[in-house]
Amino acid sequence: MWGCGDLTNGQWARLEPLLPRGIKSGRPPVWTRRQLMDGMRWRIRTGAVLPGVTCRNATGRGTG
Repeated sequence: MWGCGDLTNGQWARLEPLLPRGIKSGRPPVWTRRQLMDGMRWRIRTGAVLPGVTCRNATGRGTG
């Protein structure tokens, strides 16, 4: 399922060859590389904090 801010097929075709290839060992990935890229772009575009992610101060205690 793709949202309105996700990469188009043409954009992805130009971007994918530029990404480094990882070493395939262990479990298969949960998300595709395209989903990860769309997620990073969403986070940068919206500035939203992801659920379950808390900021930690120097003492290692959560702030929220």
